[in-house]
Amino acid sequence: MIWDKAEELGRQIGQSSEYQALRRTEASLREDKETVTKLDLIQTLARKVDQAIAQGQMPDQPTADAYESAVRDLETSSIGQAYVVARANFEKLMARVNQQISDGMEKGATSSIITLG
Repeated sequence: MIWDKAEELGRQIGQSSEYQALRRTEASLREDKETVTKLDLIQTLARKVDQAIAQGQMPDQPTADAYESAVRDLETSSIGQAYVVARANFEKLMARVNQQISDGMEKGATSSIITLG
């Protein structure tokens, strides 16, 4: 019963306008060659930053500056802005869903009625 409800919830989330908008903006990101180049640069720089941190070091300043600049450049592009907005809206939806699940768990934990499905 839980798995059926989880699958149904997933289906409904997949049909939500927030999820559909996120998928559309992700597709736009992947289809735009300039944006793909920006994303590749961000990933390369992020790996360098992660490697430095994993070694207990701060990333060198030119790498940190290049990463911040690349992210800012992506976020200020029209495609990047659309993605940021769609991602934020989807994250808000999921936060509300998670809160409702938590509320339901609390009610279920304190309920004297036992239901097994």
